[in-house]
Amino acid sequence: MTRTPLAAAVLALMAAGPALAEPPIHDANGILTDAKGMTLYTFDMDKDGVSACYDACAANWPPLLAEAGAKAEGDFGLTARKDGAMQWTYYGMPLYLWVKDAKPGDTTGDGVKGVWHSAMAKE
Repeated sequence: MTRTPLAAAVLALMAAGPALAEPPIHDANGILTDAKGMTLYTFDMDKDGVSACYDACAANWPPLLAEAGAKAEGDFGLTARKDGAMQWTYYGMPLYLWVKDAKPGDTTGDGVKGVWHSAMAKE
């Protein structure tokens, strides 16, 4: 499929923002990533699809936010945060980034405090 310059520009702008209109993707190693290739994580303290990560936690583990109007798709869903923002989920688990990952492919958040884990694609 060939993209027009306008479509490519729109996709680039969407990828540059903090929220995603479409579900995250996963890389060849089976680890879920955001549109920039940054590793996504799950948090063991999240229950019933609801985020337990706010304030200082969310400063270190930014939630993967969805753009207004985003729609759940397949195994990817959405959950409402306390501030009204929508966060992407995978099989009901809210997804996060880790501030200490510096480049695509980094997984430095995996295993932090025994409760943070790289989000792995399910086959």
